Amino acid sequence: MDTKKIFLSTIVITTFLGYSFYARVKGINQMPALAPVTNSNRQAMINSVPITPTVTSFPTTAPTTSVSSNTGTPTATSQPDTPTPTSTSTPTPTPKPSSQYKDGTYTGSVEDAFYGSIQVQATISGGKITNIQFLQAPNDNGTSIYINSQADPMLAQEAIQAQNANVNIISGASDSSQAFMQSLQSALDQAKS
Repeated sequence: MDTKKIFLSTIVITTFLGYSFYARVKGINQMPALAPVTNSNRQAMINSVPITPTVTSFPTTAPTTSVSSNTGTPTATSQPDTPTPTSTSTPTPTPKPSSQYKDGTYTGSVEDAFYGSIQVQATISGGKITNIQFLQAPNDNGTSIYINSQADPMLAQEAIQAQNANVNIISGASDSSQAFMQSLQSALDQAKS
């Protein structure tokens, strides 16, 4: 058993030494150590890669085919490119879509969030949701107060960014998230133009 281990060790060491000698003779350098990637050297790596745009051009007109009268065989002839006439009509402006919501302050319905009720008030300015306030939120125990103090601002911010009541449900505050969406949707239904 020990002789097998010694034999295998000898083979591994001999292989390593042989490769080292071969690498020196052939001038093969060792691999450089990899530097950790940071934002500054990542940008340098991106900037060091040359980008060569590839442009493919296609003919604007197809060659025309004519039939020779004396041979009966088709012959392709090329015609010079001629610009296609463009119309000189005045473009009509596309109408801007009307605002999604009417300006004002709208109070949503009171919705059950299991440990209490949620009611929100949405402020619309310039046809967009600009502010959401919580008029009611679960406040019967310390856990509910803590959870809603974390979740409510995130829900409001996401709804303002999305400009609708379809927000992601916050883990650990799923009942509050559902109640928030329902209350906000009822406020936005009142604001529809």
